[in-house]
Amino acid sequence: MKGFKLIGLKLKGKTKNEHGQSGKDCGELWQYFEANKIAELIPNKTSGAIYAVYYDYENDENGLFSYFIGCKVEENTEKPENLDELVIPEQSYQKETAKGQMTACITEAWKRIWNSPTNRKFGFDFEVYDERSQNWKDAEVDIFISVK
Repeated sequence: MKGFKLIGLKLKGKTKNEHGQSGKDCGELWQYFEANKIAELIPNKTSGAIYAVYYDYENDENGLFSYFIGCKVEENTEKPENLDELVIPEQSYQKETAKGQMTACITEAWKRIWNSPTNRKFGFDFEVYDERSQNWKDAEVDIFISVK
């Protein structure tokens, strides 16, 4: 997949999956993103989809990693002063689709990914929240896993 640029919010510091820490940290960033209508502040969006990105892995899913929430924008878009930007490089991906009730379906999909024989790169992995994820009782979210 060709690379692209996102503008949004970066989690301050890193988080990890141990003891539910990433669920707490990432959940709080989502709450801030939604409460402050960050998506509405992002210029030149290419769609209404929101991307949640896991990247800058210390080693694998057991180590520290960075997290970002934002929208895909046109390549030459300047980021607003109060927001962050993240460039997703060109990578190969395996696509997984989470289906069902939010946020449990996302948790289940990640458990499947962690327990699969997928040859993960631990580059930039991301979830795409589009019109299919609006109904939290019956959502569909694509998860793109960077592979070697």
